[in-house]
Parts: sequence; C-alpha cells; structure tokens
Amino acid sequence: MKEGFAVIGLGRFGGSICRSLVEQGMEVLAIDSDEERVNEYMSIATHAVIANSTDENALRQLGIRNFEHVIVAIGEDIQSSILTTLILKEMGVKYVTAKATNDKHAKLLDKIGADRVVHPERDMGRRIAHYIVSKNMLDYLELSDEYSLVEISVSDPRFLGKSLVDLDFRNSFGVNIVGIKKDKQMII
Repeated sequence: MKEGFAVIGLGRFGGSICRSLVEQGMEVLAIDSDEERVNEYMSIATHAVIANSTDENALRQLGIRNFEHVIVAIGEDIQSSILTTLILKEMGVKYVTAKATNDKHAKLLDKIGADRVVHPERDMGRRIAHYIVSKNMLDYLELSDEYSLVEISVSDPRFLGKSLVDLDFRNSFGVNIVGIKKDKQMII
C-alpha cells in the first residue's frame, strides 16, 4: 500500500514537494487556500482542494488524520503555519514536517510538536555558498552544525595513486571518508 501524503501550501516549496512525491508514485492530497494554485495542481496531485488549513473542521472533513505524513509548506503566513501544525498534531497526525522561515519560527514549530522542521531557503543558501567557495565540491548536505556530507572531485596529484591509509585524511584534514565513487561505482 502506498503511503499517503498531504501537502498544505502550494507555493514554490510545497508545489515542488507535491510534484516530487507524485513522480515517486505517492498519493498526494494538495491543499491551499488560493483557488488558482489548487487549479494548477488538479492534474498533478491525486486530489487538490481549496481549504483553510487553520480551520480544524475543514481538515477533519478532508480526513487529514488518515494521512501518514503531512507537510506544512506555508511560507509567508507564520501564524497560519504554526496554527496548522498545532492542529495537525492535536488531531493525531502521525508525522508532520513543517517549513520554517526563520529561527524563531523553527523554535515554535519544534515546541508545538512538528516532527521535522526544515529551512529550505537557508539550507539552499548554505549549499550554494559551499559550491561557490570550493571548485571541487559536487554536492553538500549539512547534517548538523558540526557534521556535513560532502562529495568532492579528487584530481589533486598529491592524492592520486595513494591508499586512504597513506593519505590519513582524518589527521590531515579532519574528515572521514565514507565512500569512494570510481567509474560510476560507489564503494562504501
């Protein structure tokens, strides 16, 4: 059985999540208070409806409690984002991911029970900054303030033809190698 998702807020972020979930074969209920946005997703999502996500009765009528995972992708209206997240958790939605627009917003979402808080603008900004600074960086994923996963291209002649033990990356650079990709084959 497919896992059911609901996406509340169909702006750039929520719309992108909705499209990606559908592309992965998931069933998605798309919700927004803007009729034009909902009309845009009628042919994309499994179901697309106009609703005020701060109206508990409206969410109840949509059967929101039956969804395994609800994404609150409301951007500019912080009050609606917080209230929607609170209502979803009080209704017993198993897993709620909520978009934060700033650190205080994130703190509130966390305190009211959001299972995961994401900062798409901040995270993408950091990611792009890392790409710009490092010529060899192919991908970057920040896991926490202290840890990141980074994919780099190694073309430095100092590294070629040497074993990982000889290179001693941990002591030399403060990094751990978790995988190597050679000829499109990933070795972990």
